[in-house]
Amino acid sequence: MFYDLNVPWAPTSPDLPRTKTDCQQTVGYNVIALSHIHSGKFSQSQLNPIPENPFPKHPNLQILRRITVILDDPSQNHRLAALTSAYDIVALRPTNEKLLLQACKELDCDLISVDLSQRMSYHFKHKTVGLAIQRGIFLEINYSASINDITARRNLIGNAAALIRATRGRGIIISSEARKALGVRGPFDVINLATLWGLSQDKGREAVDGLPRLVVAQAKLKRTSFRGVIDVVVNEPPQGNKRRAEDEAGPSDQPKPEAKSEDNTKTGAPPKLSKKARKALARASKS
Repeated sequence: MFYDLNVPWAPTSPDLPRTKTDCQQTVGYNVIALSHIHSGKFSQSQLNPIPENPFPKHPNLQILRRITVILDDPSQNHRLAALTSAYDIVALRPTNEKLLLQACKELDCDLISVDLSQRMSYHFKHKTVGLAIQRGIFLEINYSASINDITARRNLIGNAAALIRATRGRGIIISSEARKALGVRGPFDVINLATLWGLSQDKGREAVDGLPRLVVAQAKLKRTSFRGVIDVVVNEPPQGNKRRAEDEAGPSDQPKPEAKSEDNTKTGAPPKLSKKARKALARASKS
């Protein structure tokens, strides 16, 4: 299964149905996530403006709902706990190095999506992005902005290579962020792009297949459990029932104890002689 976890959503976008159809039929994605990009304070009345079924259901396509929160104020309360229950995926987009460190270190989210098509004012550090990977948070690379813009393409190649070096190739997923159908590329084209940035073929496939599946599974786990903890109930009989069953069993049902070695004088068996004593006894009997 192939995933595209970032297809921007707008209520009045005329290109969105065509983009969805192109992802589904032309290039062969199985799961896409409609992304609502938000900046600033949230409305108290409606956290998720994306309808549950924005398009007719298709047996070969699953549609998820995602929010991408732009971090531009470190003191702002983004109500991430409420967003986790309202969306399938919660992504953060920090705008500077300080906010990137905050997102990697302490903020609760599923993805960290940095706009790599722009010139970065800081360098990616393994110590910073490694905090996110240790917490099970993935980093996202979006490619569609670089298709028709030479400057954005140059920035994306350099920034993506720097991010891959900082993460050592771990925890990277690749999405389109395509606002039009022409901005979507097939999964195998994306894998070839990943090799251009410094990922191997195997890790490039994981970036559009295995790791996005893990993102969706972890996000679902957060919504259906308390802080990611699952209560497992093991159906084992209590110890009292086991003791009661042993008491009610008859003598024939009781397990027989293992025979213990007893003294030969108590059992009446002849004493065992050593090899030297047996030879002496044989010589005495012959004489």
